[in-house]
Amino acid sequence: MLKDAQGLEVTTDSPAAIAAINQFIDQSLSYGKDIETVILEGVKADPGCAMLYAYTAAYYLTQENAQAWKQARPYLQAAQGLLFGITKRERLYIQAIAAWAMGAVDQAIALHEKIAANYPRDLISVQQGQYHYFYLGDQERLLKIAQNVLSANPDNHYLYGMVAFGLEQCHQLEQAEAMGRKATGINRRDPWAHHAVAHVMETQGRVDEGIAWMESLADTWENCNSMLYTHNWWHVALYYLERGDIQQVLALYDAYVWGRARKESPKDQVGAIALLLRLELRGVDVGSRWQDISTYLFPRINEHALPFQDLHYIYALAKARQFDWVDEMYLSMQKHTQTINPYLRQNWLEVTIPAARGMIAHAKGDYAKAKSELKIVLPKLHRIGGSHAQRALFEQVYRDAVWHSEKQSQVYAVVAR
Repeated sequence: MLKDAQGLEVTTDSPAAIAAINQFIDQSLSYGKDIETVILEGVKADPGCAMLYAYTAAYYLTQENAQAWKQARPYLQAAQGLLFGITKRERLYIQAIAAWAMGAVDQAIALHEKIAANYPRDLISVQQGQYHYFYLGDQERLLKIAQNVLSANPDNHYLYGMVAFGLEQCHQLEQAEAMGRKATGINRRDPWAHHAVAHVMETQGRVDEGIAWMESLADTWENCNSMLYTHNWWHVALYYLERGDIQQVLALYDAYVWGRARKESPKDQVGAIALLLRLELRGVDVGSRWQDISTYLFPRINEHALPFQDLHYIYALAKARQFDWVDEMYLSMQKHTQTINPYLRQNWLEVTIPAARGMIAHAKGDYAKAKSELKIVLPKLHRIGGSHAQRALFEQVYRDAVWHSEKQSQVYAVVAR
């Protein structure tokens, strides 16, 4: 039995397997672009190592699409077949990934919390706990799970970045910026820490500082996976949008946010959709960009990986005038609510479904309906997940619907005289 770079025991006698696990840890915490290659090489190095299979399954589950879920299954099954003779931590981790794969996110979270309490050096587990809390809109516990392991991981800049993001989501902005800057000071190539500070500056309206901060670090993002690469450029685009520099926003969209996206990646798609919608809310003609992106959204119609993502997809399909797909997806969303566990079902029924009706109505120009549907869900919108900056989009859509519906009412009143 050997130990990984975190000082945790792994059931393997293969130095090559440990090397692969160490690379996986670094790639995961740095959102590296080579993570899949690294972990698959590890499986080849030791086909009897349960954690290599579990990490591979976890990687595919984070991709949040049907094809990747299918890819995860054999690796998860292989990990479950190796439960005998491995450490307690490894068993807990495999159980957490299995719960996630089954949609039992509450069980997965409980297991990640148990790992954090007993094995606080396991930052991969902490990171995945944060991931689940993020998409449940539970900012307080997103922060707490990372803060609770700080004392066990002194000077770990990746953890500082994780804590920084949690602090920002909990509106502790000064502490968040300090922690994010501290992480970046230790390692300039920490894109999640850059991202946390960008959120702070955006929240505080420090547009010029935000642009300077992110653009001064952008050269380090070349080694990022497409999700964080495009997302960090998305934040840069938001700064320019606040500046009113529409041409620069469109240029960033074309060059980075969508131009460098992995077009079939759900998270990359969501970022592009969100930026196009923000542009349109400013009265910008985005040309054929809705149609361009919609061609990649058909596989998303029946997936329902995350409610946050579904609301973006269905809006984009409506803007692209793919109304048959919109109807199919909305019906599929309704059916989906009957198949998931009660822990998630309530959020879908009370928030996601009415929000979808509101987003569709707005895209079709039915502003009165959009207003009435979105007004009900706005106080509960945090339950769909996403960051404050991302969820602000839905509030902007609601305000736009209010403005247009009032304007239409005034026109009708004048005509009726």
